[in-house]
Amino acid sequence: MSYGAAAALQSAVYQVLQADAQVDSLVGDAIYDALPAGTLPQTYVLLGPEEVRDASDQTGQGARHRFTVTVMSEASGFAAAKQLAVAIGDALRDASLTLTRGRVVGLWFERATARKTGSTGQFRQIDLRFHARVEDN
Repeated sequence: MSYGAAAALQSAVYQVLQADAQVDSLVGDAIYDALPAGTLPQTYVLLGPEEVRDASDQTGQGARHRFTVTVMSEASGFAAAKQLAVAIGDALRDASLTLTRGRVVGLWFERATARKTGSTGQFRQIDLRFHARVEDN
């Protein structure tokens, strides 16, 4: 098994989302892998949990990465959060991810979960789950 390309995959996903015009128009630079101190914007994107399983074979080291990209919003209703979630899905679907280590063989959308969170349900949260097959060299 190889976990070697995990940081490179996260960096590539981050770069794709930062560079996408539609994502930028909806959230600007509010894309994080850790929440910053202070006041958060009304809507932001969080690069979240990742689960990695071995996918090595006779040709080399590899892994299946299942990772979550979360949309958080205090906007009333789910419309704004869903619009951003669609833009993220489109950006990653059409992306040619270039890694600093390894190579992405494929990237697929798996599922999404939309729910209200917070003590009074004041937040809208959409978790987008993706599956990437990565070869490590």
